[in-house]
Amino acid sequence: MRSVPKAFALLLPAVLAIAVCSRAVVAQTTGQPLEAPGGRVVLVLPFDNHSGDASVNWIGDSLPDTLNKRLNSAGFLTISHDDRVFAYEHLGLPADFRPTRATTIRIAQQLDANYVILGSYDVQPDAGGTAVAGGEKNPANSRISIEARVLSIDQLRLSQPLEASAALMSLFVVENEIAWKVARSLDPQFSVSEQTFLAAPGAVPLPAFEDYIRGINASTDGEKLKRLEDAVALQPNYAAALLELGKEQYAQRDFDAAAATLAKVPESKRIALEANFYLGLAEFNSANYAKAQTAFGFVASRLPLPEVVNNEAVAMSRQGKDGVALFQKAAALNPSDENYHYNMAIGLFRRGDTADAESQVQDALRLKPGDQEAQELATELKTVAPGTRLTEDMGGPAAKPGKEAGEQAVASSGQGSGQQSDQAPGWIDSGFSPLERIERDYSETSFRQAEFQLDQMRAMRMALLPADKQAVEYTRIGRQYLSEGLLPEAEKQFQSALAANPNSADAHAGMAQLQEAAGDKAKARDEARTSLILKPNSTALLVLARLDMAEKQFAACAADIAQALQLDPNDSQAIALRMVLQQQGQTVPSAQQ
Repeated sequence: MRSVPKAFALLLPAVLAIAVCSRAVVAQTTGQPLEAPGGRVVLVLPFDNHSGDASVNWIGDSLPDTLNKRLNSAGFLTISHDDRVFAYEHLGLPADFRPTRATTIRIAQQLDANYVILGSYDVQPDAGGTAVAGGEKNPANSRISIEARVLSIDQLRLSQPLEASAALMSLFVVENEIAWKVARSLDPQFSVSEQTFLAAPGAVPLPAFEDYIRGINASTDGEKLKRLEDAVALQPNYAAALLELGKEQYAQRDFDAAAATLAKVPESKRIALEANFYLGLAEFNSANYAKAQTAFGFVASRLPLPEVVNNEAVAMSRQGKDGVALFQKAAALNPSDENYHYNMAIGLFRRGDTADAESQVQDALRLKPGDQEAQELATELKTVAPGTRLTEDMGGPAAKPGKEAGEQAVASSGQGSGQQSDQAPGWIDSGFSPLERIERDYSETSFRQAEFQLDQMRAMRMALLPADKQAVEYTRIGRQYLSEGLLPEAEKQFQSALAANPNSADAHAGMAQLQEAAGDKAKARDEARTSLILKPNSTALLVLARLDMAEKQFAACAADIAQALQLDPNDSQAIALRMVLQQQGQTVPSAQQ
């Protein structure tokens, strides 16, 4: 079996400890046992192309990409493309291998998956469909049919086929439909509506999506870069393509281009954590240490894993700032990583705390006795007078100025971790100048595993709150998801809020916003009206105002806006809607009328 990824392994003891305690308290306070989490790890394999048309092979690779996103939003932990490739390599299989049932089970066991999603698709022209130049089918005249099956590894049972079809130009819609059916098959209690799944954002023009999928599955670096550049050219705000393009530019050591690309990924996107990790590395390699610190700090604020905290501290150190507190935090999160003790020793040495610095470097050497840099640092600490400050008293900067500083730092970052260096270790001619080590590895799967477990911990803590406070918290989280465009996640939170307190006006108002975003106008109206019966509030009134405006019911819209402004004369959304309505030649009564 593959070992637990590094970042998740670091959190696992704390996660389990808190989880056990939380479950015990919940069981005592509610009288109801909680089932242990688990059984929700899903591997989605590329689907088989049954059309006989090799030009649409890429669709088979697109289904894992879409299903992974949607199943993650449904509360499942999906296995990434990179980990799937790892399993193939570990079993000696080519990347484009189409496994048999037995091999599929071996792959799933290799990745500790509970379920495997596999299937096929067919693309055929509609009646009267025509071809275009070059003999390729015109997507506008083609239809796709998808069949998926769920293989339970724990029970060795294959589900009945799950089917969906649509025009090929509506590929996102049909893939979302299949994802919803798979989620319901995996969890019959899954309550997020199909309409919400179908309305989930992320759709981009089909040619851009094709370039993105072909890019992330390309066999050569040149093709990968070109395809991803084409995807971004077609859709400049395509966040997933921007992330992959930035990572590829970083891998090809075009650090300035990588930083410019990765900075375009909105912080509201879930992939912003990964984007900012690589943005920090790219800026660091260009010696833009303040920008690197900001990028790493953003990631650490959302998910303070030790490698991220460490990198933030290293970026601080390159600016002459004291990063010891963060190095201490990284070492506390993962005491078994020699790099964090080594980095802390350097930071303490810069302070002049030679005694503690020597203790830390000895901890590093106990973890990795053959660490040459740590041995040299230990020797130096034994020879200097107590209280000697590294940068002030030893002479010589920590690194050469300019872009070389960042590259030199990255080159030496792997010396203690078994990674291969690009250059010589961080010692320069002007004096004794050790460099703190930066972590370069980002594991998407390990970060998502950590988030997954933290979400479960949060849910257990929420169960300890009184019902009315649960509703408040679930509603707050739901609105945060809604602001990020994460519709399925938002619906789950609003449903939890209403389960805790069916009379929560705010939860009903949030559900009204959700249904409005999902395009279900009737349900949005019902939820908004229910919310207003429970408590007058501007959120529900503005949902009704937008719905009325869309239906050209201007008098009703004006009344909704007037009531909202009466509740809050400074409500920016109500003011903006009033301006739009006035541009339609309509009058909104004042708050006094």
